[in-house]
Amino acid sequence: MSDSLHVVCPHCAAVNRIPAARLGDAPGCGQCKRPLFTGEPLALGQADFDRHIARSDLPVVVDFWAPWCGPCRTMAPTFHQAAIELEPQARLVKVDTEAEQQLAARFNIRSIPTLAVFVQGREVARHSGAVDLATLKRWLQPHLRQP
Repeated sequence: MSDSLHVVCPHCAAVNRIPAARLGDAPGCGQCKRPLFTGEPLALGQADFDRHIARSDLPVVVDFWAPWCGPCRTMAPTFHQAAIELEPQARLVKVDTEAEQQLAARFNIRSIPTLAVFVQGREVARHSGAVDLATLKRWLQPHLRQP
């Protein structure tokens, strides 16, 4: 079914099949009935990271960050604005490397903030350092799902 996409619910992690043409129609989760797109970056941990990365047909943009990191805190509003503007072309998520040290080690995160783009479970792009919104959107453009 090339005209439908798998989208993981940000609330209950159920995998939903959504017609591609209906992504912009504020679809809801078939299991928990809550919105599939919230305009907010989704905080992920070890328990749900793989499901969101591997089971989603949308590109997943991960912000690896830590609460004590000044550049991470500076970039947080930019990443939030990107989530508002780029959903449903991509899912934006955050991973706190302080709380999720195993994930940080698994992806060899050496500096923060580090942004990584995953498409169908594979990392396809990475950028280290804080960026402004225009730069972030320009960097992500080749990886976004086109409407």
